[in-house]
Amino acid sequence: MSEARLLLVDDDPAHLDALAERLSGDGFDVIGAASGSEALERLDVAWPDLVILDLMMPEMDGQTLAGRIKRRADIPILVLSAVVAADSKADLIAHFAEDYVTKPYDYAELVARIRRVLRRLQDQIPVEELALGDLTLIPRKREAIVRGERVSLSPTESRFLATLAAGMPKAVSTDQLLSKVWADSDAADPAYVWVTVRRLRQKLELDPDDPRHLLTDPAGGYRLVPWEHHAEPNPGES
Repeated sequence: MSEARLLLVDDDPAHLDALAERLSGDGFDVIGAASGSEALERLDVAWPDLVILDLMMPEMDGQTLAGRIKRRADIPILVLSAVVAADSKADLIAHFAEDYVTKPYDYAELVARIRRVLRRLQDQIPVEELALGDLTLIPRKREAIVRGERVSLSPTESRFLATLAAGMPKAVSTDQLLSKVWADSDAADPAYVWVTVRRLRQKLELDPDDPRHLLTDPAGGYRLVPWEHHAEPNPGES
């Protein structure tokens, strides 16, 4: 498994620094945030593979933060909190969290749970890397290289592209995309697909209105195709 990026959110600076140091020592790329607003700012810079957040924070509590994160993308969330009420755990896991660890916790158990969540994500994205001419997709790293520039992808976008890549050269229908990319959603809607396609074309295509990689198939659905731009030779070149 490649190095995973963790966003650690806790308003206790001593705990935040100590846990970040231990996780970094175990090979994780750790980004810290001392508040909900700071965590959202971090999301604007780079998508983490997993968010680990405390529930009891001033200004913006963990449940509110989790909801705002999920509205942006389906980034997995692990709650790390002193709140032990069973109904709180059930509610968080039902709506936002992949897992819930109660403070005080055993560090080895926490790392095991982190790795379990990340392993499950890796299993959902089998494509390592795919070159499509001037575009290279790296779904497991949540990245694309677009004409030499690295572009961050959300977890949903990564799964979407990996699903299309697995179906190449054939198109993948909207229903298939919904069942594979939004498998855990109880109310997946075709609009999810359309919005994701539009967002990806904005990120990946030279001209989003004239896409060359992410195409709508005449028979329905979408497909990925390679395309290489060949520059016109300069006058006088042989």
